[in-house]
Amino acid sequence: MTLPWKLLLLLSIIDRLTDCLDSASYHGPRWRMEPADLFIPIDSIEEEATLTCDAKGTPPPQYRWSLNGTFINLGLDRRRRLSGGNLIIGNLDRYQDVGMYQCMAYNTVGAILSRRARLQFAYLDHFKVHTRSAVSVREGQGVVLLCGTPTSSGDLTYAWVFNEYPYFVQQDNRRFVSQQTGNLYIAKVEPSDVGNYTCVVMNSITKGKVQSSPTSLILRTDGVMGEYEPKIEVNFPDNVPSSKGSTVTLECFALGNPVPEITWRRANGVPFPSKVKMKYSNAVLEIPSFQQDDMGGYECVAENKMGRNMAAGRLAFYAKPQWIQTMKDTALAIEERLHWECRANGKPKPSYAWLKNGQQLQSE
Repeated sequence: MTLPWKLLLLLSIIDRLTDCLDSASYHGPRWRMEPADLFIPIDSIEEEATLTCDAKGTPPPQYRWSLNGTFINLGLDRRRRLSGGNLIIGNLDRYQDVGMYQCMAYNTVGAILSRRARLQFAYLDHFKVHTRSAVSVREGQGVVLLCGTPTSSGDLTYAWVFNEYPYFVQQDNRRFVSQQTGNLYIAKVEPSDVGNYTCVVMNSITKGKVQSSPTSLILRTDGVMGEYEPKIEVNFPDNVPSSKGSTVTLECFALGNPVPEITWRRANGVPFPSKVKMKYSNAVLEIPSFQQDDMGGYECVAENKMGRNMAAGRLAFYAKPQWIQTMKDTALAIEERLHWECRANGKPKPSYAWLKNGQQLQSE
């Protein structure tokens, strides 16, 4: 039986509408979870590391990963595998696996790239075993004992043992342990300071701890050191880049006889807000939740009756880009003009790049 041409035309239109409805239900990948930075203790080297990546889309997305800009061939890699979109790395290697990772999610509609995530390893090597030379000073003289931090990765904290564990050097206006250099500073040596000093370094990520060979501090017998003006030995850089919301710490400590007094001020004369804290007899200035109002010049003044000395530096504010306007899905007819605009806040002012299916667009 032959169908009438009108019915055939109607069936053709219905088929086309069905195809349009089916294709309209497709959409490209959109992120549900992007990878985050990982810091892995070196003593967990036999364990697996997982970089997360998850997107929704129709059809369901597939995934590819790159390391330092080069796609990882999982078919030839026995140590790396996918679980969903997550990248799992086994038998971790301190040298091969460190770097910047990025995930691509793609389907038949399009592709998107994730934020970049850094994989790092935290470790703390041992001090080199050698006998340290004794340090000989006069009573009343200032002295710096060097820690000589071993190679490491991850946040470190420092302390000094006096003579034997568990007797640690107590910090006061005369003694200071820098958390930047690890060195021990004694503004004015007294007879009670004579003894052996050992630097102890701790890694806050691995929880590992190592200690140096002892350094002997002895007094010279050719008299007492006379009074002298402050000499600033611990200082902060001329320019300190500080991110929004971070805790900024500045150190300042001086040798001198009499023991110098440390004070802080802002270069513009504006008083410190109540959130600012002074620690260790003013040797440390701490600014929690750093904001744009906190940027500017800072000065540390060390003073005793013999004179004064000053150190100065500038805190620079920066903030990661944050979107204030992004584009939305758009349906257009052929030959129509498309206008998308995206804007972000940030310091310094953000620059922009556009990508189509994970590939950067070039201006034409």
